[in-house]
Amino acid sequence: MSSLATDNLAQLIRKKHRVLMQLRDIGLRQQQAVADKATSNLLQLLGAKQHLIAALQMVERSLRPYQAEDPESRVWRSAEERAACAQQQAECQQLLAEVMQLERDQEAKMIERRDDVAAQLRRANSAHQAVDAYAQHRAPHQHTAIPSPHENLSPHLDLTAGS
Repeated sequence: MSSLATDNLAQLIRKKHRVLMQLRDIGLRQQQAVADKATSNLLQLLGAKQHLIAALQMVERSLRPYQAEDPESRVWRSAEERAACAQQQAECQQLLAEVMQLERDQEAKMIERRDDVAAQLRRANSAHQAVDAYAQHRAPHQHTAIPSPHENLSPHLDLTAGS
């Protein structure tokens, strides 16, 4: 393998590292948006995250041929470049673990919030049903209807002065 190939590998690892850093940063911002219940901000962050995930997938596809190679057969410009690339790859693994943990935490919070909203809706629906039942129960027992001010109370009695 030529050093040109390892230069390309190092460049791909750097790109992967940048994308994972951005994903982690967006994940942290997303976590805050969930805590603040900032839905519009959350939706913007999710859109940005989707683009980064697509970029990460492209980098991973480009890295596939290198995964099949024997790392010892790679030709590097220097031992320092090889060590730097290995270090950055290790950081990528750590960043990916952080991103995945943020996702799991946020998923749990969103499920909790969904369940809270569902419980609130059930309570509101139960209260509405109770009011309806009370109104239906009370209606047959009302003995006196209160007339509206526009109703004529005595249609057969004429109280006007005249003849």
